[in-house]
Amino acid sequence: MQPSIETAHQALSRVRSGHRVFVHGAAATPFSLVEALVGHAGRLRDVEVIHIHTEGPASYGDPKHASSFRVANLFVGANMRRQLDGDRVDYLPLFLSEIPALFRSGRRALDVSLIQVSPPDSHGYCTLGTSVDIALAAVESSRIVIAEVNPQMPRVHGDGFVHLSEIDALVEVDRPIPEATPSAPSPEELAIGRHAASIIDDGATLQMGIGAVPDAVLRALTGHQRLGVHTEMWSDGLLPLLESGVVDNSEKIIHPGKTVSAFVMGSRALYDFIDDNPSVVQIDVAYVNRVDVIGRNPRVTAINSAVEIDLTGQVCADSVGHRVISGVGGQMDFIRGAMTSEGGKPIIALTSRTKRGLPRIVPTLRAGAGVVTTRAHVHYVITEHGVADLYGSTLNERAEALIAIAHPEDREELARTWRNSRLS
Repeated sequence: MQPSIETAHQALSRVRSGHRVFVHGAAATPFSLVEALVGHAGRLRDVEVIHIHTEGPASYGDPKHASSFRVANLFVGANMRRQLDGDRVDYLPLFLSEIPALFRSGRRALDVSLIQVSPPDSHGYCTLGTSVDIALAAVESSRIVIAEVNPQMPRVHGDGFVHLSEIDALVEVDRPIPEATPSAPSPEELAIGRHAASIIDDGATLQMGIGAVPDAVLRALTGHQRLGVHTEMWSDGLLPLLESGVVDNSEKIIHPGKTVSAFVMGSRALYDFIDDNPSVVQIDVAYVNRVDVIGRNPRVTAINSAVEIDLTGQVCADSVGHRVISGVGGQMDFIRGAMTSEGGKPIIALTSRTKRGLPRIVPTLRAGAGVVTTRAHVHYVITEHGVADLYGSTLNERAEALIAIAHPEDREELARTWRNSRLS
């Protein structure tokens, strides 16, 4: 059965009060469908909108729509941070790998999914494009699926195929999808990249994210060989290594020869690279982030960042004190996966101070800070001042190693505070 082709406003008339509505995230955010959903606010009450981070306006979170919409953020993006009030707009902490099961089990049942897809092929198959992640489970679990179809969305191999028969309404659009412009790494970030590269082996399988620190690490790997990629997401920083053959995925056990992820976000050049490229596959994040799957690849090197880390090794990565700024994501999935991989190296990489000059290696985490990665899981911590290997270390040895890579101006106070805490 073919879906009807409708305007966004017509398609969103299917949403009813009390529905739970999933919104496709990152570069696949369906802008016209989100706008149309808000356009129906006047007739809707108590609709829950659920998603990981999205791009563009998220005006359903505006207080003026409080009676119409509430929001469950599985990852708090920049467009939702100011609206997060812990009540009407809230945060649902969950490992990214577990979100598909949340939908499929019916524990948080979905009524409607709003997605963006690439145009159908001759067999009627669209793809979820840049973001398969949790969207595949959402499509499979929703009673109603409404899709923007956009010729500028890349067609991506892997799990993200959606047949026209699974879609209830199609809304045709033709517009560029959101891009993420990489910023130039700072001297501190470049130093982190060099330190990280010094402990990454040839033939390692990489997990990295988006941002200046992952890009700095990737820049420092041009002299490596036979690297592989099995990661939650990736961005433009990986392109030069793919194009030069430094990343060839030749030593991976799981999906050899393939660059594996759950989603991507970057420039148009990145989207053109992945379009109909059989060497790049996007797979359901319940699989990509499964610890036993990750651990089967050799020398998995997981590079993740943090907001702050205390002197025992506890990592806060989703909040500044009580203020949530991101999400649990897949950090623990890959930290644990790297720990179980033969020769694996879980890495937390962060600058020793924030851009405002505040320490990021601290005696204790701020009040309200969430522990995303426990001290028992932390092995390597890297700042611009060096590498601390915490595996097999006592609390006191950990503190000494972390103080040694803290900002030089912070070390004396950290050491004093640590001594006093041990004596109290």
